[in-house]
Amino acid sequence: MSTVIETAVPETHAGSGTGRGGDRRTRKPWKVSPLILVFVFVPFVVEAVWVFWPALQGFWLALTRWDGLSAPTFVGLGNFRDMVSDPIFRTALKNTAIWLVLFGGLSVAGGFGMALLLQRERRGVGIYRAALFTPVVFSLVVTALIWRVFYQPDGLVDSILRGVGLGDFIRPWLADPDTALYAVILPALWRQIGYVMVLYLAGLKAVDPALYEAAKVDGASAWQRTRYVTIPQLKGVNSVVLSVIVIDSLRSFDIVWSMTKGGPYHSSELLSTYMYSTAFQSTQLGYASAIAVVIFILALAVILGYLIRAFKEEA
Repeated sequence: MSTVIETAVPETHAGSGTGRGGDRRTRKPWKVSPLILVFVFVPFVVEAVWVFWPALQGFWLALTRWDGLSAPTFVGLGNFRDMVSDPIFRTALKNTAIWLVLFGGLSVAGGFGMALLLQRERRGVGIYRAALFTPVVFSLVVTALIWRVFYQPDGLVDSILRGVGLGDFIRPWLADPDTALYAVILPALWRQIGYVMVLYLAGLKAVDPALYEAAKVDGASAWQRTRYVTIPQLKGVNSVVLSVIVIDSLRSFDIVWSMTKGGPYHSSELLSTYMYSTAFQSTQLGYASAIAVVIFILALAVILGYLIRAFKEEA
């Protein structure tokens, strides 16, 4: 044993070629490829010019009264005080909350359910996955045009209701203030469920099958395996899905504007559509910027609230 130690120590010094003076092996300075710098720097500059700087300007304009032509007039929190007494803003805020709950909740439930049904590789499952994901390929404007045809009198929706004996429920879906908002949510769901399904399918692929086998050995039912194995393993995916749902809900504009333009009588007005009409139809760009700030705060509050709670649960 002593012989091995005595011979091993000199070999180590000989290999390193060092004394107390330092290591002969020179460390090469860390260099970054110019190509990498270009690919990072150029998008950052573009993002700064077209996103970050306008966003900062939006916060400033929210404190002003501006028509887009004359110089902005500083009014402080005047725009936000006006919101309190603005009935259209309150309607848009209420509709946005309804949209967030229904659109978000049904998207998650439908996407997660479809992912559970289609996660196993079996014959023909790819066709169903493609069919559910196909609406995601369409733009929201195209989706809106398709569903406007469905909602026409004697269109597909009315024909289906008559076919199942529910003809008494037929009404002018997009022209009725009681149904306009919900009639717009449905095509938005038709497009969003497939996208959420794909996110959950990717998360389910990462779940260790051994966990399911252990749960089966312990006598867990299919519902118990889903509740106590699948859902806890999807915390990371849930964070992504929540962020996507909240952002998509608060910036939903294309499909609402293409179908109802926020009508009739502002019954389907969202904060996003009200911001657009205020800015480009009423030319109140300062007030519209204040609405944009409210949208940003709502999105940030929901996402940060969920992330903070998730981090506390893990800690």
